[in-house]
Formats: sequence, C-alpha cells, structure tokens
Amino acid sequence: MWPQRELLDRLAIELPVIQAPMAGANDATLAIAVSRGGALGSIPCATLAPERIEREVARFREHASGPLNLNFFCHLPSLPDPSAEAAWRERLAPFYREAGLDPEEAAPAAQRKPFDDVQCALVERLRPEVVSFHFGLPDAPLLARVKATGATVMASATTVAEGRWLATNGADIVIAQGLEAGGHRGVFLEDTRADTVADAMARQPGTFALVPQLVDAIDRPVIAAGGIGDARGVAAAFALGACGVQLGSYYLSTPESLISDIHRAALTEARDDNTVVTRLFSGRPARGLVNRVIRELGPLSPAAPPFPTAGGALAPLKKAAEARGHGDFSSLWAGQAAVLASHGDAEAPTRRLGDETLARLQALAPR
Repeated sequence: MWPQRELLDRLAIELPVIQAPMAGANDATLAIAVSRGGALGSIPCATLAPERIEREVARFREHASGPLNLNFFCHLPSLPDPSAEAAWRERLAPFYREAGLDPEEAAPAAQRKPFDDVQCALVERLRPEVVSFHFGLPDAPLLARVKATGATVMASATTVAEGRWLATNGADIVIAQGLEAGGHRGVFLEDTRADTVADAMARQPGTFALVPQLVDAIDRPVIAAGGIGDARGVAAAFALGACGVQLGSYYLSTPESLISDIHRAALTEARDDNTVVTRLFSGRPARGLVNRVIRELGPLSPAAPPFPTAGGALAPLKKAAEARGHGDFSSLWAGQAAVLASHGDAEAPTRRLGDETLARLQALAPR
C-alpha cells in the first residue's frame, strides 16, 4: 500500500507519478504510454498552437483512458529590446564567422505564449482533468474559469515563499521543484534578470531541503520534483512528506520522447556533475547538460537577452552544428539524476518504478 493515497484518489491514477510536461520533448505519444503505465501523462502546451493542442488531446483520448494534464506558462512577456538582441548577436559573432554564417540572419525566437483567453477557452472546451502552470499562476479571472471546469490545478514552486503564494492564490497541488530538476526553473517570485539571476540561483534549495519545509508550510498536497530517477528517490520523497513525484529526465531517453539523436547521445554521457543551470538558450534559468556554448560563454552570461528571445540568435548555430552531428549550441535539458533515466518504452518502466518503490517501502517499514 502507498503511504499516502491523496494524489491517487484525487486524480484517479494507479501510481503517484506525474510525467513532467517537457516543451519540445514530448507530445501525446509519451503521455499515452505513461498513462497506460498507471501514472499521469502530460502534454506541454506553451509552444503549441490551439489546433495542435486539440489534435494532441484527441489522440490521447483515443488511445488512453486515464486522466490528462495540460501544462501552460504564466510568464510576463518581455518588451522587445533591440539593443540587447543586437549585443547578443555581437557576442555570438565569432561562432557565426567560424561556421560561415551571417549573424544578421538570426532566426526569430521560439514562441512561448503565456496563458491567455484563447488557451483558457481551449481548456474549457477540452476539459482536461488536470491543468498545470509554470512560472506562477494566471490572473484570477482566468484561473477561476479553469477551476470551474472541474480541473485540478497544479503549479511549480522553487522556494517555500513561492509555494505559499501558490497555495494562497488557488493552486490545488504544489510541485516542489528542487534545484536538481532539469529544464526550466519554475521561478516566479525571484528576480531572474541578467544582472541578478546568479544570486537568485545561488539561493535555490534542493529537493531534500525544499519538500519537507513546503509540506510544513502549506495545507496542500506536495509533489517532489528534481533528482528523482528510480525507486529509491520515490521512496525518499514519501519519507519527506510528498504524496507523489514528477519525473522528466526519467522519460527523456524513452522512444516516445521527441528529443534529437544528438540529445539522446549526450544523455548517455550524463553524470551527477555535468549539468548546470543556464540562461543562454531562452533567457530564463534552466538546467541542461554542459556543451561548448555554455563552457565558452558561461552558463549565466548576462549577454543573453530576456526570455524568450535568447534562442533566436542561437538557432542558426544550432542548426549548423547539428548538421555536423554536434550539440554545441543545443539546449540539452537534463536533471542531475539523468544518469538514472529509464530506457525502453515508457509504459513498462512506469509500472516497474511503481513495483520497485512499493517493494522498497515495504523493506523499510518496521517489522
């Protein structure tokens, strides 16, 4: 028996496991496999057009019977800053010249839309069982509309203060995202501008520190995320007071993920000490594997413009390098426990993780 059933009963899932929504790295295919394995599948929607979201949800409903989580961003859009973007292109100019590229031909940055009326109307029409948010919560009127659909609302906190804010402002479940977690940090109360981000990241707690303090601070279920890659980590999360876990890197190497062959190859070299929090690829802090551009510019370089524009100037460099089989300018997102990542179809490792965790919890129980 699981030590806590709050997440299982509320979401009607068999295992207390949430597949992290990973923008660009998963769609309904992974969510379906995870759902069939008894956990909560997620579809990242921040970079998808409404019609694409509808197609992905329809595909999930056709092939899986479990609940579905749709994830959205809640960042405040940055105002265009031509001077900052020009300075960023100038900083990257030596790489452009080396590759035989024109730095003035930088591609537009990938779109990451904050949750708005259009996306909210989509939620009202599609009625997912769970809606999760990164970078805070939407404005109160939009959040009220989401909750009126009956959806459970989850959101990520990287500090106790953020967790308290989320609980006060309408989150039903809070995801405690420790510093070990891969991908974008869910920071929304800290200042992550170029001149302050290093200080903000230096003060971020790890999962083992964050989860029990957040459990003590709020009257909401807490999900542990970051540094969890096998049954030992899941059991530890329960010991800390969490009622479940969210896993991203665990699923990156599965055939259902959308990452490139270059990213997959890089994950085979993952270690505990070769990921860093960087802002080079989007302008916001995110954890990924170290590559050439991170080593040469520094992971938190103030030269990168604000989210989400930094990636535009890197896109031609990424394309040229990947054509040669290199990930020198690619965002190779991964957490500190990526070396423990699952291999093989996502359904079987999900069920195996549940079985192994229950066995470990039983072994630890007093006799």
